[in-house]
Amino acid sequence: MEEREESRYFPENNIIKVSVRDLVEFVLRRGSIDSGFISSKRAQEGTKAHKKVQKANEEYYASIDNIEYKKEVTLSHEAKYEDLSIVVQGRADGLIIEEIAEGTVLEEEKELKDLFQYCLEQEEFKEEEIKTEDVEVEKEGIKVTIEEIKSTTRDLSLILEDYNELHLAQAKCYAYMFLKENPRKMELSKERAYVKLVYYHIDSEEIKTFTKGFSFKELEEYFLDIIKKYHSFAAMGLKWKEVRDDSIKNVSFPFSSYRKGQRELAVAVYKTIEHEKKIFAKAPTGIGKTISTIFPAVKALGEGHLSKIFYLTAKTTTRTVAEEAFKRLRKEGLKLKSITLTAKDKICFTEDKICSEESCPYAEGHFDRVNEAIKDILTNEEDLNRETIEKYAKKHKVCPFEFSLDLSLFCDAIICDYNYVFDPSASLKRFFDKELRREVSDFVLLIDEAHNMVDRAREMFSAKLLKSNILQCKKIIKGKSNGIYKALDKINSYFIALRHEIEETKDKFLVEKNPPEDLYPLIRVFMRDAEEYLMKNKNTQGFNEILDLYFQFNSFLNIGENYGEDYVTYIDYENNDVGLKLFCVDPSRSIKEVMKAVRSTVFFSATLSPMDYFKDLLGGDSEDYVIRLKSPFPKENLEVALVNNISTKYRSREQSYERIAEYIYTLADSKIGNYMIFFPSYQYMNKVLESYISLYGDKENVEIIVQETSMTEENREMFLDNFKENPEKSLIAYVVLGGVFSEGIDLTGDRLSGALIVGVGLPKVCAEREIIREYYEVNKKKGFEYSYIYPGMNKVTQAAGRVIRTEEDKGIVILVDERYSYETYERLLPEEWLPYRKISKGKQLERLIKNSLSM
Repeated sequence: MEEREESRYFPENNIIKVSVRDLVEFVLRRGSIDSGFISSKRAQEGTKAHKKVQKANEEYYASIDNIEYKKEVTLSHEAKYEDLSIVVQGRADGLIIEEIAEGTVLEEEKELKDLFQYCLEQEEFKEEEIKTEDVEVEKEGIKVTIEEIKSTTRDLSLILEDYNELHLAQAKCYAYMFLKENPRKMELSKERAYVKLVYYHIDSEEIKTFTKGFSFKELEEYFLDIIKKYHSFAAMGLKWKEVRDDSIKNVSFPFSSYRKGQRELAVAVYKTIEHEKKIFAKAPTGIGKTISTIFPAVKALGEGHLSKIFYLTAKTTTRTVAEEAFKRLRKEGLKLKSITLTAKDKICFTEDKICSEESCPYAEGHFDRVNEAIKDILTNEEDLNRETIEKYAKKHKVCPFEFSLDLSLFCDAIICDYNYVFDPSASLKRFFDKELRREVSDFVLLIDEAHNMVDRAREMFSAKLLKSNILQCKKIIKGKSNGIYKALDKINSYFIALRHEIEETKDKFLVEKNPPEDLYPLIRVFMRDAEEYLMKNKNTQGFNEILDLYFQFNSFLNIGENYGEDYVTYIDYENNDVGLKLFCVDPSRSIKEVMKAVRSTVFFSATLSPMDYFKDLLGGDSEDYVIRLKSPFPKENLEVALVNNISTKYRSREQSYERIAEYIYTLADSKIGNYMIFFPSYQYMNKVLESYISLYGDKENVEIIVQETSMTEENREMFLDNFKENPEKSLIAYVVLGGVFSEGIDLTGDRLSGALIVGVGLPKVCAEREIIREYYEVNKKKGFEYSYIYPGMNKVTQAAGRVIRTEEDKGIVILVDERYSYETYERLLPEEWLPYRKISKGKQLERLIKNSLSM
């Protein structure tokens, strides 16, 4: 193979860009998946020590006249092979240019010269049989060294020159690229370069280095061989891009007409992407939010504004809606590869979920087979859903989860949970690692049901440790590793001290404004010893428990690095266990940091209200776009009634059970239909159910079903199957507000006639909610609103949104709580619900139901 220089053979659109890291990792990987432990460490290596090593190098080389040192050297080279130009880009950690005075002998050449002299003295070789150019004394020139820095917690004595082939491969590629793009430097260096691998031990701060020289010819052959192996995948991707973009030009909106507000939303999303902005869109049910965000994003993709679409969801049901939207566009002629990422625990083929060649036949030799699997599925499929991925994973005997992550690199759209983008411990590092991706990407984030992002973000950017887990692992490791045992003993003692401190309080929890700095060194000692132990003791008894704790500690340290004024540290003592949590009270800064790495973000939901609240918590600012759309459904199709003479406050609940039961029976008895009754808790729900049965018994005209705790997906589907079209008798479904049946389900037509919502949805008073309240009282003077009222009323409007799903649906929503007469709560109800009917007696409700639900 040779690099051809004639650019006319390579039109501009035949260019593929790839980073050095992605290139070598994709081409050179081989062997088995060696447990989640190793893969997680690989992602961290080379990200923490750069600044320290580079700073030390700058100080050291600054005192040496004939050496120039540069850090973070941007390199780019266009390799031309067959019909493609592959632009390889990256940043070398360090570049050392040493001026060599005439007569200087480099260390490596000195060794060859000594060997030459020795051979002559031993008379084992004739002088003419030794290549004298190999020992030529260096004349005036330069010595070029590419430095690659990697951080590790592994014992440096265990790291040898061939520790990781990928580390050396990256450095060799950088060395080739530098010489190729700097002809004069190549000439002065005698077409030779050195690579220096620097391993920095995080805990001891010790350094181990390996330096090796290569001729330009060796580097060129090595680099071009990698390009040759990558070419078939690059060509496939480029050919697909042409097909995709041609199809996008011709694809039309997949419906005969736009619904009310739908075109407005689609145009706003397109403009947001075009102008590289964020937008917060309140789009009521019925507008068609999914297709109205996906369609303009696809158009922007075809016009070169984007390279990838991320459709983020909180629930499986909304993922399915996104899949259907892409399928509908394909029927209109769209050629686009989309993938749905499924959680590892759900898609794994084995019961124990252990990724090791000893435990899983799909992990054994995975990397030897995965590239062929990628080529096969990309050649034959466009909709890479769970079923399709599993089919090809079994065919090629590869891990379906790791397979899907690799496939995401080649897909145009990725449908996944929020955590694949925002969670520091679970995000797709290949796309969103801020250390690896140092430039803003041309991605768009379409965030569905964005109201869920607030609490999910708090969870993702927080970390908690439990004393019970530490004590369990301490018992497991006793007699197996003295170092780990001592580390856990000290950490356990730390938690005992916390328990003694908290036992002196009445509230059973403590809040601190600062991180537990004195705990971090104890954890790092454990991490250091545990890493070596986990490498050497796979599949032994207690391995998984130590591994889990290792990951917990690792997450805790990572979250600790993000700790700021928007965090608190709190300690609780529940169920005889001590918990220590780094709690992200305000997730806006962390969310904003992620969004900086993408071109545009689209937040959309039917209940994105109050808008200022969501903008505050989701990282919005004054320059962001905002759009509030009205419901496309006729107002007369939904009747909203307020029962505001019943208190559902905790202290008054006992007096409310029978009165609520009466309204429930009136609802079911007034008109045959399917009804959901939402309660603020399982306890409240069960108490009202007891009262209902006591008052009305087992009426033949009413069927009752009740939501259970921890229902499986199969159980949920069976529950929803009870909602039939044209029921012969009324169905009453007792469910929990904010639960799995509060959002993300579509019961159209007669499958759901109404909903009765008990309470205003306020979250239960707890330590975290009180912390949130205090924080926003200080910062916004709206502590109770931000912590309780706004999240609660959001759950109410979500639950009510189940009733009307299409233009033909008719239904009723009954809100039961005296607080709906308070201005604070009433002004949070959607405008499209006006005018409300206020009722105080069952007879009023009966008449209202018969009128509102009549055909």
